[in-house]
Amino acid sequence: MNFVSRISVALPLLALAAAPMASGLSAQELEPQGGEVLTTVYGAAPVDLSGMPAGPEIEGIITARKGDKMQVTTTDGASTVITISDGTEIRGTGGFLGLSRDKLAKNSLLNGLPVSVATVQWGGSTLIASKVTLKSKDLKVARMIRNGTAQGFAEQTAATDALRSRVADIDNYNVKGTTNVYFDTGKYNLSDQARADLCAAASQASATDNAILLVVGYTDSTGNYEFNQTLSEKRATRVVNYLQQQCGWKPYRMLTPTGMAEADPAADNSTEEGKAQNRRVAVNILVSKAVDGIAGEL
Repeated sequence: MNFVSRISVALPLLALAAAPMASGLSAQELEPQGGEVLTTVYGAAPVDLSGMPAGPEIEGIITARKGDKMQVTTTDGASTVITISDGTEIRGTGGFLGLSRDKLAKNSLLNGLPVSVATVQWGGSTLIASKVTLKSKDLKVARMIRNGTAQGFAEQTAATDALRSRVADIDNYNVKGTTNVYFDTGKYNLSDQARADLCAAASQASATDNAILLVVGYTDSTGNYEFNQTLSEKRATRVVNYLQQQCGWKPYRMLTPTGMAEADPAADNSTEEGKAQNRRVAVNILVSKAVDGIAGEL
């Protein structure tokens, strides 16, 4: 099993599900992505938000959530940490012409959810959400992604792609680890060692906050391009199927597998040892830079 510590990979953002974590802190100092430290505020956020100076209205996607804090990332890649108060009004819109409105609880603010947030300023530059508006159909999708239900999976897949396309500018991921599994010449069946390594990789990814998997198949230089392209895709697909069916990895936490044929060789194809290293599938554990490390900041 080989691990890569930190590499940038250009990919579309996937809406991720992360369980909210309770915060027992009485004082919190937040450092947003721009590096400016927000004012430290003591005590719980106020319930009565009337009379507070208005803050900016922020429209984007929730890219991190913990306790009474959430991070909202806009289409230009800017991220803002916002406090949720008991006085925050959370509304879902839908129905005919989108006119019906339902009052929602704080636990409805899930990762991957598009929202429009009206804010007020508290204690200097800390922002509290006075009102959060979202579409009920987006909330339904976010709940399906989080719960991983089989029901409505086709709808979930299409909707996940739609959510992902909303933030196309946020396309950088950090690679937290890579596991390579190897194949015999011209084959795409998994060895016993490969099966064990794949479930170990899934276990490692499960312990990594907000992780998704990218599976990429490769071949050595034996055979022509068309054969190797098909073979690399079959290897990647076989690995994906095993991860999902035997290792318990959820389909919505995996990017589309890719076959790269003999491109990007790991070793010299002029030797048998090198070819053996190139007949591989790489399972990459990815975390979006938009959310990487946010659990430690909130």
